[in-house]
Amino acid sequence: MNCMIRNALTIDVEDYFQVSAFARHIPRSSWDKLPCRVEGNIDRILMLLDEQKIKATFFTLGWIAERYPAMVKKIVENGHELASHGYAHHRVTELNRDQFHDDIVRSKSLLEDIGGQSVWGYRAPSFSINKDNLWALDCLEEAGYRYSSSIYPVEHDHYGMPDAPRFAFNPTDSRKILELPVTTVRLLDRNFPAGGGGYFRLWPYAVSRWFLQRVNSVDKQPAIFYFHPWEIDPDQPRQTGIGLKTRFRHYLNLGRMEKRLGSLTRHFSWGRMDQIFLQRTA
Repeated sequence: MNCMIRNALTIDVEDYFQVSAFARHIPRSSWDKLPCRVEGNIDRILMLLDEQKIKATFFTLGWIAERYPAMVKKIVENGHELASHGYAHHRVTELNRDQFHDDIVRSKSLLEDIGGQSVWGYRAPSFSINKDNLWALDCLEEAGYRYSSSIYPVEHDHYGMPDAPRFAFNPTDSRKILELPVTTVRLLDRNFPAGGGGYFRLWPYAVSRWFLQRVNSVDKQPAIFYFHPWEIDPDQPRQTGIGLKTRFRHYLNLGRMEKRLGSLTRHFSWGRMDQIFLQRTA
């Protein structure tokens, strides 16, 4: 375990049918009719974290919290940070300013009412804050959020702002809100995704471990890692009619994910986003 630097472990609490890649195939109007598996997966994640004595940050959809309040309370009772992932997994690029403001206020209020603790953090679905909608950060600050983890400094077909700073930054001098990008590693004049998601299932575990060690030892920065509850669930209902790329990205190595997470929790030191980053700026 790297005991010198504590890294941030984050979970985006959404279910398998809510991912952006399935949006064209699974309308939001059908969500209530589908079997939800998030509770069981969260229980397994909480057990893993408890075994390793790790506290993490759970970026939670308001839609999920509304339907599973006992699960949200369990997250908080176990000492984890509750943060917002918006209400119904709308990308920021799909919303105008007023719609976005309503979404982040609604989700923050809902989570605080259920969890009984302040919600300081927000992560945009699909890292959908970019150079064209930085106004979203003003909305977040106005709504009482203290940090965002919504800009991913990589090239990707669905998201990314490759020229953004790789580590914690204030987007402009006029904003106090802190942006905390998911971790990348700089190699060959390019940023490579190193902070989880599908890439953690794609790379051999040794590569991911080396990436994170490099960020800690060479950049001397805490890493920010994320994953989803559905990524430890190889038995989730399989979707039909989706493209080969989407199928590959979503289902790749789901059966290996839980074991890899176990290794990750043992090999690095982990904590909550608020305790790692907000205490630095307090």
